[in-house]
Parts: sequence; C-alpha cells; structure tokens
Amino acid sequence: MNNQIKHKMQHNFKRAVTSVKWIIFAVLVGIIVGLCGTAFYFGMSLVTVVRTQNPWLIFFLPVGGLAIVALYHMLHDEKDTGTNLVLSAIHSDDELPFRMAPLIFISTLITHLLGGSAGREGAALQMGGSLGNTLGRLFRFDEKDKHIMIMCGMSAAFSALFGTPMAAAIFPMEVVSVGVMYYAALVPCVISSLIAHGIAYSFGVSNEMFLITDIPVFSIGNSVRISILAVLCALVSILFCVALHESEHLYKKLFQNPYLRVFVGGCIVLFLTLLVGNQNYNGTGINIIAQCIDGSVRPEAFLLKIIFTACTLGAGYKGGEIVPSFFIGAAFGCLFGLTFGFSPTLCTAVGMTAVFCGVTNCPISSLLISFELFGYDGMPYFLLSVALSYMLSGYFGLYRSQKIIYSKYKTNYINKSTL
Repeated sequence: MNNQIKHKMQHNFKRAVTSVKWIIFAVLVGIIVGLCGTAFYFGMSLVTVVRTQNPWLIFFLPVGGLAIVALYHMLHDEKDTGTNLVLSAIHSDDELPFRMAPLIFISTLITHLLGGSAGREGAALQMGGSLGNTLGRLFRFDEKDKHIMIMCGMSAAFSALFGTPMAAAIFPMEVVSVGVMYYAALVPCVISSLIAHGIAYSFGVSNEMFLITDIPVFSIGNSVRISILAVLCALVSILFCVALHESEHLYKKLFQNPYLRVFVGGCIVLFLTLLVGNQNYNGTGINIIAQCIDGSVRPEAFLLKIIFTACTLGAGYKGGEIVPSFFIGAAFGCLFGLTFGFSPTLCTAVGMTAVFCGVTNCPISSLLISFELFGYDGMPYFLLSVALSYMLSGYFGLYRSQKIIYSKYKTNYINKSTL
C-alpha cells in the first residue's frame, strides 16, 4: 500500500514538473516567435505599401525570383518543401533547419514586394516551426517534445500575424494528421498563441476582423441556400488544390532548371498582370476581401486569383496559400450572394471559411477562425458550411505531408496522404 502511494506521488510529481516545463517553454516560444512574427507583419505591411505606390516593381518579379532561388542555393536548401517539411517534421522526425526561418522571411517579402500572388501564413508556419524546433534542439529535448515545440512555434507565429489566437492554438494540432489531434500540445500551443498575440497587439498589430451586418434569420430555406454554397465551395477548394499541385508539377516537367523555372513563372505573372490591367490579384489581396464584404466583386475574380497564385507558387516563389484561399472563398461567396440575391456579406464570410476548411481539412480551426474574423452572430451558417465543405472536399489538401488518419465518411483507419 505504501509503495502504491509512493508510486502515485512520484508519478504526480513528474506530471507537475512536466506541466511547469511546458508553461515556461511555451512562454519563451511565445515571446521569441511573437517578436519575429510582429517584425514580419510590419515587413509585409511595408512592402505592400511600397508595391502599391510603385506598381512598376512588378517588372522586376522575374529578377526577384532569381534572387530567391540563389538565396536557397547559397544556403544549400534547394530541396526545401516549405510548410510540407514542417508537417513532415512532426509526424516523421524529418530535420527542420534553423535557416528555414530567415530564408522564408526574406523570400516572402521579396515575392510580395515585386507582385507575386501569395499569402503570408506559409512564412509564419515555417518560421514558427523552425524557431520552435531550434529551441527544442538547444535545450536537448527528445523527438516527441521537439514536435510539441514545433507546434508551439506555429501557433505563436500564426497568432501574431493573423490576430486569431483561438484558431492559431488549434490549427497546428489539427492540420498535421486529420482525424487525430495532438492534445499533449494543447496547453503549450494555447499559451504560446496568447503570448504572441499579446506581444503583437502591444506593438500595434491590428486584428483582422470584418463587420457583418446583414445576417438573415436561420431558416430551412436559408440553410438550403448556404448548403448549396458550401457544396460549391468544396468544389472550389478542390480546384484550388489541384491547380497548385499541377502547376508545380508542370513547371518542374517543362523547366528542370530552378532559375529558368522561376524566371519563366515571374514572366507569366507579369504578362497576366498586364493582361488584366490592374494588380488586384497580386500580393495577398486583403483589400479585395474587404470589397467582397461590402458586396462588390468581379465575376471572374476567384478564378483569376487561383491562376495567379498557382503560377506564382508553382514556379518557386515563396509565401502561403491560406490568404489566397480566403480571397478565393470571399470572391466566390460574394458572387454567389449577388447572383442569387442572398446576403452577399454573409456569403462572403461563409465562402472564406468553407474554402479554408476545404483546402486545410481543419473544421475546428475553420469554425474558430470564423468566430474571430466575423463574430458569433452567423454561427449556424458557419457551422453548417464548414461541416459540409469538410466532408465534400474529399482527400484533397494544400499540404502533401498532411495525413488523413481516419476516413471522412466511415469510422475507418486509412492513414493516407492528401491528394
């Protein structure tokens, strides 16, 4: 009996020590990555303003691509797979080098300064994951604990950059393996997310939040309309994923030299920009999302953003895919609302979250981000659309390293990679 009590006390003591350890290191990751994420936010804001005021910079996009490839070549990181490497490092112990953080930081700024169509969260996830892993190595953590540090870093960077600490805390745990969540990382991810958000806020980083004023009463008729939109958003998310993967495959097939590949890609984006006659589809396109919220969009906007982003990222430029997915979902949702005369503002918000869910396979994070971006009033519409988009988007996804552990349609263990 005494041995049992002694064993339980020792076990509880180890748990307490582990809990304190993770609180301390989550705070440390939150501070370091929060500061880096804040610096990246202001860097992104600066290059966006400079590009907007100097539209002629788009003509240097092909040259900027050469600089990006040269940077990765100089640091012997030519085979870098971006966010896929971060996810792979969590479930297969792949090495995540520290040099990923400065490389993606600089390369993403170059891409956005010169008019490439990309997001910013790819840089956030890679930078945060790299810094978290580096801290884990520095303090000699074992592989399992380093995985938690990577997720901590991802949460902190996502939170600092987007101002959505709830979604940021859950997203890294959910995105790695669909159907299984790494709950051991919950407390560290929550703490690092909140710390990073607080740091970003203290430096004046504003939360992304859109006001939705026209929310119809949730009824059978309206739920059917939103369900139709969710089904279509699932198809749009598949189209976006296929476009990204196939463009990358086609570029590599036609242009095996990475310098030639990125230069040609830059020329294609430049040609498309001149053809369209404006730069609405370059950069992140946050301003177009705001226009969609106000109920204004061009019918072809979502398709053009898919094309611009696929041409940019497939060629080897750096950035993320999530903000473009927001743009695509917002433009398509607004178009749906205007076409069928059903609250374009609400349809824009639903489109954003439904497409985000379809491309990431993360329904919980999608629901949380909808509340943080648009408030709680549209909850029934967000809940329904996210669930349908998750189910109907199949096994497609942005990240090749993402694992589908359990089937979306049966309680079966399948353990397959996304398409």
